[in-house]
Amino acid sequence: MSFFAVLLALVIEQFKPLPRKNRVLESLQSWIAWSARNFDAGKSHHAWVVWGMAVAVPAVLTAMVYNALSHFSLFLALALDVGVLYLTLGFRQFSHHFTHIRDALDRGDEYEARRLLAEWQDMDVVDLPRTELLRHVIEHSLLAAHRHVFGVFFWFVILSALGLGPAGAVFYRMAYLTSRFVQVRLPGSQGMGHETLQELAQRLFVKLDHVPARLTAFGFAVVGNFEEAVNGWRRDAVLWKHANEGIILAAAAGAVGVRLGGQGSEASQAEGSTPGDQPQLGHLQSMVGLVWRSVVLWLLLVALLTLANIVG
Repeated sequence: MSFFAVLLALVIEQFKPLPRKNRVLESLQSWIAWSARNFDAGKSHHAWVVWGMAVAVPAVLTAMVYNALSHFSLFLALALDVGVLYLTLGFRQFSHHFTHIRDALDRGDEYEARRLLAEWQDMDVVDLPRTELLRHVIEHSLLAAHRHVFGVFFWFVILSALGLGPAGAVFYRMAYLTSRFVQVRLPGSQGMGHETLQELAQRLFVKLDHVPARLTAFGFAVVGNFEEAVNGWRRDAVLWKHANEGIILAAAAGAVGVRLGGQGSEASQAEGSTPGDQPQLGHLQSMVGLVWRSVVLWLLLVALLTLANIVG
């Protein structure tokens, strides 16, 4: 059932409307802020309580609702799977930014492309050369594809196989949002506890993302230039400050033969660059193809596992 849920969610998600404000995201951020205000009392161990309330509680509640529905009807359980994936998968949450930037560059309107990138990532790109602008778009898009799609996909499949339904998708998404949201001082939170919460949320998300990041990189290698992707993974991942990001970006750079990283890399804080061609407009389309081929690859693998489970 996991395969059908993911496939339906991906199809429906492509028709998701794009309101000016993401109400679901705002609600999740409000939940994280409420958890921090009410359970962060300044002690180091309170960070665990806040993280548990912000991340674990929504996942546990999702699993309980799924198990309750599955006793009545598999169709209701499937509907919950699709609904949760619709809300947690994020192709449209970042792809429209990417598409608008690419369209602006196609028109030769670099000013608009810079404005859109600055609006998307809240960064200063006024003085960036064109190749650096393209590199930033590629890096941010690759990391967004992983965190909005592949990471969610992995944890959904794993916990779904354990009978917990879409709890994994909620778990990963909330862990990521919490790790990002607590980097900004939350209203009403205590200083020491908040700093501890920042460190804890980031550390736990890195652990949760350890396997998904490597599977994403492996997928890029399989559907791209395998030898160069693997070589880049081994050689260039250490150029990035964060290991999970470095593995994804180094493998993707090798898979399509583009140079990523370098000083001032906002997406990854890289301390060097990968070999390959300087980013060009054509590399944006190459990255889109790389991501979609990787999605198809993992869908086929899940389909085979589902078929084997049915036959067995």
